[in-house]
Amino acid sequence: MTISRELLIDGKAVPAASGRLTQDVSPYTGEVYATVAAAGVEDVTRAVDAAEAAFDAWTALSPFARRTIFLRAADLLQERAEEIIALMAAEAGGTRPWAGFNVALAADMLREAAASITAPRGEVLTAQEEGVLGLALREPVGVVAAFSPWNAPVILGVRSVAAALAAGNTVVMKPSEDAPIACGLLIADVLHGAGLPAGVLNVVTNDPADAAEIAEALIADPRVRAVNFTGSTNVGRIIGTHAARHLKPAVLELGGKNAIIVLDDADVDYAVDAAAFGVFMNAGQICMSGDRILVHESLAEEFTRKFAAKVAALPSGDPADPATVIGPLVGPAAAARVAALVRDAVAKGATVVTGGGEPEGALHPATVLTGVPRDAALYHAEAFGPLCVIATFATDDEAAALANDTEHGLTAGIITENGTHGLRLARRLKTGIVHVNDQSVADEPQAPFGGFRASGYGRFGGRWGVEAFSNTRWLTLATQQAHYPF
Repeated sequence: MTISRELLIDGKAVPAASGRLTQDVSPYTGEVYATVAAAGVEDVTRAVDAAEAAFDAWTALSPFARRTIFLRAADLLQERAEEIIALMAAEAGGTRPWAGFNVALAADMLREAAASITAPRGEVLTAQEEGVLGLALREPVGVVAAFSPWNAPVILGVRSVAAALAAGNTVVMKPSEDAPIACGLLIADVLHGAGLPAGVLNVVTNDPADAAEIAEALIADPRVRAVNFTGSTNVGRIIGTHAARHLKPAVLELGGKNAIIVLDDADVDYAVDAAAFGVFMNAGQICMSGDRILVHESLAEEFTRKFAAKVAALPSGDPADPATVIGPLVGPAAAARVAALVRDAVAKGATVVTGGGEPEGALHPATVLTGVPRDAALYHAEAFGPLCVIATFATDDEAAALANDTEHGLTAGIITENGTHGLRLARRLKTGIVHVNDQSVADEPQAPFGGFRASGYGRFGGRWGVEAFSNTRWLTLATQQAHYPF
């Protein structure tokens, strides 16, 4: 039975003003999983109307009452874990381990947001004038536009709204067309089930053909005062341009071309296991996935042999099967894109160590290449699929140069048994995140998450997330009368 969902505006499920619907297709079966309302610009305006109307009451609500809502939502999310695992498999092709991780981390994000609500906020300043108390206050900005992606739908759906709501803002959320329930409507269901007042969080779903128009209308609305977007670098450039045109701050968490570096003092077996996880979790469809494994030349033969054997044995297929590691990509077009990157690299001199070949629908074989030249598209492009490249280096200088040879700068992993060695190299990498003696995929709700260069700007997580969606004001209180020159 096909699921049917409407827009969520002012706490109510409502159809699009036009009455239009759009299909939500399962990537593994190719069948229609759900139909959702296809919003138009007039629906965006309705959603912002509701968010603006709810702002004063939400901001005025006791911090302890708001914190209770977030804590209850975290519990509700975990109580619905089995339902969410099934949803992610059907709607986004997520395997059971990946979906379970989504639920656990998203619940912790809600708890961290709850903690931030009652955490100290602001500073007492040293004033130049005698008898004056200076304060730096952090206050909510108003309505926030939130864009959530499909690939880690529950994690990134929660992250797109949690800090903004915790800071006292209201939100209009535009979830990805590829998982509008898991990364949008589900999040709102959980929060409203926990007691979130009507209008504080509104969800506008849309047809893929209307995505650009909907996004531009949402950002352009003068009542929207901040923007956050997680997704591809190409779309992020567009979102950032719209936000800049309207002088609105934005947090952009974009793509990565991440390296996992295996130093000469690494435990090879551990490095193989870490790299396999960092590359192939969620079929490589994570912004932090390790596209490139850089291995010291002294370990290259052993590492490549063991890694290829492990990758070739990874079970693939139906994401609903608990044994599956490599599930489908988000759709057949995504799998065809990965296959094209492989063909191009091989045509220009790369070698297939394992995998390759043509995809079956949205399933692409787990693939490892060596010898990818700089003129291959894969050298520069984010793979965003079950695909990685192994390259070798002789010195730390060479490893740093190879890792930094990209326009992106999101994350990296350094595998080593020598922490000081790893730390020295980590300081040379131009990324927002580095994990020493671990792979590139990791997220913690209290940590500053984000990249720089073409991987975006701004930070989610902990106090950094609250600061991103609040405005700093300077307030002074004179405890004695001032003297003026005239």
